[in-house]
Amino acid sequence: MNPGAVLPTALLAWVLLVGARPGPWTIERHASTIVLSVNAFGLTSMGNFEDWGGDIAFDPDSPELSRATVIVQAASLRVRPAFATARATGPGFLDAARHPTIRFQLRALEPSGGDRYSARADVTIKGTTRPVAFPVDLRITGDRAQMTGGFTVDRAAFGIGTSGLWNNFVARQVTVRVSLQARRD
Repeated sequence: MNPGAVLPTALLAWVLLVGARPGPWTIERHASTIVLSVNAFGLTSMGNFEDWGGDIAFDPDSPELSRATVIVQAASLRVRPAFATARATGPGFLDAARHPTIRFQLRALEPSGGDRYSARADVTIKGTTRPVAFPVDLRITGDRAQMTGGFTVDRAAFGIGTSGLWNNFVARQVTVRVSLQARRD
Protein backbone atom coordinates (compact mmCIF):
# COMPACT_ATOMS: atom_id res chain seq x y z
CA MET A 1 0.00 0.00 0.00
CA ASN A 2 1.36 3.41 -0.89
CA PRO A 3 0.45 5.84 1.82
CA GLY A 4 2.46 8.58 0.15
CA ALA A 5 0.10 8.73 -2.79
CA VAL A 6 -2.69 10.31 -0.82
CA LEU A 7 -0.72 13.40 0.04
CA PRO A 8 -0.78 15.31 -3.24
CA THR A 9 -4.53 14.94 -3.64
CA ALA A 10 -5.38 15.67 -0.02
CA LEU A 11 -3.23 18.74 -0.06
CA LEU A 12 -4.48 20.15 -3.30
CA ALA A 13 -8.04 19.56 -2.20
CA TRP A 14 -7.37 21.52 0.97
CA VAL A 15 -5.77 24.30 -1.10
CA LEU A 16 -8.65 24.63 -3.51
CA LEU A 17 -11.53 24.24 -1.13
CA VAL A 18 -10.39 26.18 1.86
CA GLY A 19 -9.15 29.11 -0.18
CA ALA A 20 -11.57 29.16 -3.09
CA ARG A 21 -12.25 32.88 -2.46
CA PRO A 22 -10.66 35.36 -0.11
CA GLY A 23 -11.78 34.69 3.43
CA PRO A 24 -11.99 31.56 5.54
CA TRP A 25 -13.52 28.30 4.34
CA THR A 26 -14.27 25.19 6.37
CA ILE A 27 -13.98 21.73 4.87
CA GLU A 28 -17.08 19.64 5.46
CA ARG A 29 -15.27 16.43 6.37
CA HIS A 30 -18.49 14.38 6.45
CA ALA A 31 -19.06 15.23 2.77
CA SER A 32 -15.42 14.86 1.66
CA THR A 33 -13.35 11.87 0.61
CA ILE A 34 -9.66 11.36 -0.10
CA VAL A 35 -9.11 7.82 -1.34
CA LEU A 36 -6.08 5.98 -2.65
CA SER A 37 -6.00 2.64 -4.36
CA VAL A 38 -3.16 0.30 -5.19
CA ASN A 39 -2.94 -3.24 -6.47
CA ALA A 40 -1.50 -5.46 -3.73
CA PHE A 41 -1.37 -9.24 -3.88
CA GLY A 42 -3.57 -9.17 -6.98
CA LEU A 43 -6.36 -7.22 -5.26
CA THR A 44 -7.14 -3.53 -5.03
CA SER A 45 -6.45 -2.08 -1.58
CA MET A 46 -7.98 1.27 -0.56
CA GLY A 47 -6.88 3.80 2.04
CA ASN A 48 -7.21 7.39 3.27
CA PHE A 49 -5.53 9.88 5.64
CA GLU A 50 -7.65 11.08 8.55
CA ASP A 51 -5.51 13.93 9.98
CA TRP A 52 -4.27 16.84 7.86
CA GLY A 53 -4.46 20.65 7.68
CA GLY A 54 -2.71 23.70 6.32
CA ASP A 55 -2.45 27.36 5.32
CA ILE A 56 -3.94 28.43 2.00
CA ALA A 57 -4.14 31.60 -0.11
CA PHE A 58 -6.30 31.53 -3.26
CA ASP A 59 -7.82 34.32 -5.33
CA PRO A 60 -10.04 33.12 -8.20
CA ASP A 61 -9.14 36.30 -10.14
CA SER A 62 -5.41 35.53 -9.82
CA PRO A 63 -5.04 31.76 -9.37
CA GLU A 64 -1.38 31.96 -10.44
CA LEU A 65 -0.67 33.69 -7.11
CA SER A 66 -2.11 30.78 -5.12
CA ARG A 67 0.09 29.34 -2.40
CA ALA A 68 -0.47 26.62 0.15
CA THR A 69 1.35 24.54 2.68
CA VAL A 70 -0.40 21.44 3.94
CA ILE A 71 0.83 18.97 6.53
CA VAL A 72 -0.48 15.39 6.75
CA GLN A 73 0.07 13.18 9.79
CA ALA A 74 1.52 10.00 8.28
CA ALA A 75 0.24 7.77 11.09
CA SER A 76 -3.35 8.78 10.30
CA LEU A 77 -3.43 6.56 7.20
CA ARG A 78 -6.17 3.94 7.34
CA VAL A 79 -6.05 1.11 4.81
CA ARG A 80 -8.61 -1.50 3.80
CA PRO A 81 -8.23 -4.31 4.54
CA ALA A 82 -7.49 -3.03 8.07
CA PHE A 83 -4.59 -5.41 8.72
CA ALA A 84 -2.61 -3.56 6.02
CA THR A 85 -2.62 -0.26 7.96
CA ALA A 86 0.25 -1.25 10.26
CA ARG A 87 2.32 -2.40 7.27
CA ALA A 88 1.56 0.78 5.25
CA THR A 89 2.51 3.15 8.09
CA GLY A 90 5.41 0.97 9.29
CA PRO A 91 9.15 1.18 8.56
CA GLY A 92 9.00 -0.69 5.24
CA PHE A 93 6.60 1.79 3.67
CA LEU A 94 5.64 5.22 5.08
CA ASP A 95 7.71 4.86 8.27
CA ALA A 96 5.42 7.18 10.24
CA ALA A 97 7.43 6.79 13.46
CA ARG A 98 10.58 8.29 11.90
CA HIS A 99 8.79 10.55 9.38
CA PRO A 100 5.61 11.68 11.16
CA THR A 101 4.55 14.34 8.66
CA ILE A 102 4.15 14.67 4.93
CA ARG A 103 4.44 18.17 3.48
CA PHE A 104 2.75 19.61 0.41
CA GLN A 105 3.82 23.00 -0.98
CA LEU A 106 1.71 24.38 -3.84
CA ARG A 107 3.93 26.16 -6.40
CA ALA A 108 1.39 27.02 -9.11
CA LEU A 109 -2.29 26.79 -9.91
CA GLU A 110 -3.08 27.50 -13.53
CA PRO A 111 -6.53 27.83 -15.11
CA SER A 112 -7.21 25.20 -17.78
CA GLY A 113 -10.61 26.56 -18.84
CA GLY A 114 -13.96 26.64 -17.10
CA ASP A 115 -13.79 24.96 -13.70
CA ARG A 116 -10.53 23.13 -14.49
CA TYR A 117 -7.10 23.90 -13.10
CA SER A 118 -3.63 22.42 -13.35
CA ALA A 119 -1.73 22.25 -10.07
CA ARG A 120 2.02 21.97 -9.58
CA ALA A 121 3.47 21.31 -6.16
CA ASP A 122 6.39 19.91 -4.21
CA VAL A 123 5.63 16.93 -1.99
CA THR A 124 7.97 15.77 0.75
CA ILE A 125 7.57 12.22 2.05
CA LYS A 126 10.16 10.38 4.12
CA GLY A 127 12.61 13.25 3.62
CA THR A 128 12.38 13.12 -0.18
CA THR A 129 10.88 16.01 -2.16
CA ARG A 130 9.46 15.47 -5.63
CA PRO A 131 7.38 17.68 -7.96
CA VAL A 132 3.85 16.61 -8.84
CA ALA A 133 1.40 17.98 -11.41
CA PHE A 134 -2.27 17.08 -11.78
CA PRO A 135 -5.66 18.38 -13.00
CA VAL A 136 -8.55 19.35 -10.70
CA ASP A 137 -12.12 20.59 -11.06
CA LEU A 138 -13.31 23.35 -8.72
CA ARG A 139 -16.91 24.53 -8.65
CA ILE A 140 -17.98 27.42 -6.44
CA THR A 141 -21.69 28.07 -5.89
CA GLY A 142 -22.46 30.83 -3.41
CA ASP A 143 -20.90 29.85 -0.09
CA ARG A 144 -20.13 26.27 -1.18
CA ALA A 145 -17.16 24.81 -3.03
CA GLN A 146 -16.69 21.32 -4.47
CA MET A 147 -13.31 20.05 -5.66
CA THR A 148 -12.62 16.76 -7.42
CA GLY A 149 -9.44 15.37 -8.89
CA GLY A 150 -7.25 12.36 -9.30
CA PHE A 151 -3.77 11.29 -10.33
CA THR A 152 -1.27 8.43 -10.18
CA VAL A 153 2.12 8.47 -8.44
CA ASP A 154 5.05 6.09 -8.29
CA ARG A 155 5.59 5.20 -4.61
CA ALA A 156 9.21 4.25 -5.27
CA ALA A 157 10.00 7.88 -6.15
CA PHE A 158 9.58 8.61 -2.42
CA GLY A 159 11.37 5.50 -1.19
CA ILE A 160 8.11 3.88 -0.09
CA GLY A 161 8.22 0.10 0.06
CA THR A 162 11.22 -0.26 -2.24
CA SER A 163 12.87 -3.25 -0.58
CA GLY A 164 11.91 -6.46 1.11
CA LEU A 165 9.39 -9.12 0.26
CA TRP A 166 6.34 -6.80 0.40
CA ASN A 167 7.72 -4.66 -2.44
CA ASN A 168 7.30 -7.57 -4.85
CA PHE A 169 3.56 -7.83 -4.16
CA VAL A 170 2.52 -4.15 -4.19
CA ALA A 171 2.24 -2.20 -7.45
CA ARG A 172 4.43 0.89 -7.76
CA GLN A 173 1.62 2.98 -9.22
CA VAL A 174 -0.91 4.35 -6.74
CA THR A 175 -4.11 6.13 -7.80
CA VAL A 176 -5.53 8.93 -5.68
CA ARG A 177 -9.08 10.32 -6.01
CA VAL A 178 -10.46 13.25 -4.07
CA SER A 179 -13.89 14.79 -3.66
CA LEU A 180 -13.99 17.59 -1.11
CA GLN A 181 -16.70 20.00 -0.12
CA ALA A 182 -16.26 23.27 1.78
CA ARG A 183 -18.38 26.18 2.97
CA ARG A 184 -17.46 29.82 3.37
CA ASP A 185 -17.44 30.96 7.00
